[in-house]
Amino acid sequence: MKAVLLAGGLGTRISEETVVRPKPMIEIGGMPVLWHILKIYSHYGINDFIICLGYKGYMIKEYFANYFLHMSDVTFDLSTNKLEVHHKHAEPWRVTLVDTGDTTQTGGRLKRVAPYLDGDTFFFTYGDGLADINLDAELALHREKGMLATMCAAQPPGRFGAIDIDGHRITRFEEKPAGDGTWINGGFFVLEPGALDYIENDATIWERDPLERLARDAQLSAYTHRGFWQPMDTLRDKIKLEELWQSGKAPWKVWP
Repeated sequence: MKAVLLAGGLGTRISEETVVRPKPMIEIGGMPVLWHILKIYSHYGINDFIICLGYKGYMIKEYFANYFLHMSDVTFDLSTNKLEVHHKHAEPWRVTLVDTGDTTQTGGRLKRVAPYLDGDTFFFTYGDGLADINLDAELALHREKGMLATMCAAQPPGRFGAIDIDGHRITRFEEKPAGDGTWINGGFFVLEPGALDYIENDATIWERDPLERLARDAQLSAYTHRGFWQPMDTLRDKIKLEELWQSGKAPWKVWP
């Protein structure tokens, strides 16, 4: 199976970082968040990726073009203009990088890579969200329900302390609860090729008309993920993810 990743947005809510690089290239633990996402999929045997490029997409192309340089010890012999790579560390990945336009919306980007999907079931996600999601379980549910699309439903982490009030008396306090009970789009999808028929053109936002119509047509199932889930939308989010990685307890690190 293949996995499609969106990596073309402007990332305006974390402009402190994205002014110089595309959002998926922001580093956590010295590695781009895009690398972390690919490692999650690779852990479940998904090693064929299609990445939808847009804003500063050339930086992602350069990263993969020079992957050995990033991951290995190298010797440059300037007198002979030769490069020797030591202790090559290779991932079992096949990465297709597709320019999908700087201003194309999320649905439009997905529609543009349809020719690379070979008409098969595929995974689809964003280039900025991390989770300890069980992709095998999500795929199994998708096949069991037989719908065109399956969405990971997640509960966002709380940012503030929650209280219950009776009159003027606080009866319960909980610091930063896991969520308020609301399920949201967790960003990890399993899709059938027919789901792309719900996308009209480059201006189509995947999270609006396509998902709304799929839900109305009873073609959208939910895989409920109750574990760790964290988008990297803001600098606060990046700092939190970095702290988790440096602690050695990053929940999304499901690979050895």
